[in-house]
Amino acid sequence: MKLNEIRPARGATKKPKRVGRGPGSGHGKTSTRGHKGHQQRSGYRRKLGFEGGQMPLVRRIPKRGFTNVLKVVYEIVKVEALGTFAPDTEVTPELLKQKGMIKGKNRVKILGNGELSVPLTVKAHKFSKSAREKIIQAKGKIEQII
Repeated sequence: MKLNEIRPARGATKKPKRVGRGPGSGHGKTSTRGHKGHQQRSGYRRKLGFEGGQMPLVRRIPKRGFTNVLKVVYEIVKVEALGTFAPDTEVTPELLKQKGMIKGKNRVKILGNGELSVPLTVKAHKFSKSAREKIIQAKGKIEQII
């Protein structure tokens, strides 16, 4: 078998509909487009969400509130979760992401849930008051990332 001998399987191809080839073809005159109207014109393209003149779904549903694009989102890490690190480890957002404690892109906030007995250097964007106290009480250090 050669490249020029390759053909689709029998019945796999269908001849295109030949429109506008006279009245004998059955697809003459209006070329299967019907009479008048938007779809009959050349260059027709249905608008996204167009429902044939009916009020589109997007406009029928009530709208409420808005999304603040400037909202700062924090990923939460509890103090008890930091207890899994070895003593004197520098805990950064990159390390937390590596360990799977946070997902990634957002800023990190440390909350004071649980207890901490390991001295750590914790770098985060925000700390709760109780988290600060517990890290310092465990002889650790706090560095706030700006």
